[in-house]
Amino acid sequence: MEMFVFYLLLIGLFLCILWAGGKILDKAGFDPRWVVLLLIPVINILMIWVFAFSDWPNVKPESAEK
Repeated sequence: MEMFVFYLLLIGLFLCILWAGGKILDKAGFDPRWVVLLLIPVINILMIWVFAFSDWPNVKPESAEK
C-alpha cells in the first residue's frame, strides 16, 4: 500500500512539473508541447540549455541606447 501512495505522489509531482514547464514555455512564446522533452534523460538537460540561450519570441529585445 505504501508503494502505491508513493507512485501516486510521484506521478502527481511529474504532472505538476510538466504543467509548470508548459506554462513557462507558453509565456516565452514556444509551443507548450515541447515540455514532453523533459521526460527524456539527457535530452531534457540539453533542451533546458537550448531554451535558456535562444531568442524567446515573446520577449522584446532591449534597446541598445541606454
